[in-house]
Amino acid sequence: MLTAPRPPIKTSSSDNGPVSSSPRPALPALPLLQADCANCFALCCVALPFAKSSDFAVNKAAGTPCKNLREDFRCGIHSRLRDQGFQGCTVFDCFGAGQQISQVTFEGRDWRTHPGTRQAMFDAFPVMRQLHELLFYVDAALGLPAAAPLHPALRTLLTRTEALTRADADTLAALDVPALRQEINTLLLKASELARAKSPGRKKNHHGADLMGARLAGADLRGANLRGAYLIAADLGRADLRGADLIGADFRDTNLRDADLRDTLFLTQAQVNAAQGNAGTRIPPTLTRPAHWA
Repeated sequence: MLTAPRPPIKTSSSDNGPVSSSPRPALPALPLLQADCANCFALCCVALPFAKSSDFAVNKAAGTPCKNLREDFRCGIHSRLRDQGFQGCTVFDCFGAGQQISQVTFEGRDWRTHPGTRQAMFDAFPVMRQLHELLFYVDAALGLPAAAPLHPALRTLLTRTEALTRADADTLAALDVPALRQEINTLLLKASELARAKSPGRKKNHHGADLMGARLAGADLRGANLRGAYLIAADLGRADLRGADLIGADFRDTNLRDADLRDTLFLTQAQVNAAQGNAGTRIPPTLTRPAHWA
């Protein structure tokens, strides 16, 4: 299971010169970076804890199967998760770590019929999830022509991180993921700065800002830094977010109706799923319009 081939990078000989395409140097075949639940042993429904809140209707301890999990590893209320108080499940994204642990690390041995795998599998899953998330972001940065000066270093980190996804469970559990994340994040921030510099006007810096409930309808946020911003229930209706860095931004119940999110940086499907949008919300073609959007 591999991602689609990466597109060529567009380069130019001068600011106004002709644009040509050249293939990227050979990179490792990445694991699928989106969830394939049919090939996962429902690890997000078992390995992770739930805290009763607006996102989850019940408390659940780590390592305990969700009460809605069936014997075939499928969710018994999948089509009614939001109605049943499990909105958090609809916005979680393992970036494909579930099937990687289930089918590669543990070679198809599930935790029910092979109970000896339980703890090792549940410990390895959160680590793999972080590795897959990092691969997602590095791969996205490699798709930014403006970040071309950083591409060699990004390729090196991509290769190293991809190799770690093939490690055994003990190796995964011992990984210093925060150190790897910091190394990658330094390059992602530089890539973001290069890409956002192409956006017109003065760029707003809301890095890590508390914008919960903020009234930003119609705001010009092109090229803005919204990394890690709290945008819970904020009003971004009709806002222009093209070229904005949205890595880690919290979009729970954010109003994105008629907003323009084309060409945003590092936007994920989970962020889109958490927000409120409509037919007028413009999103990148790589993402899917959520069913709950009006």
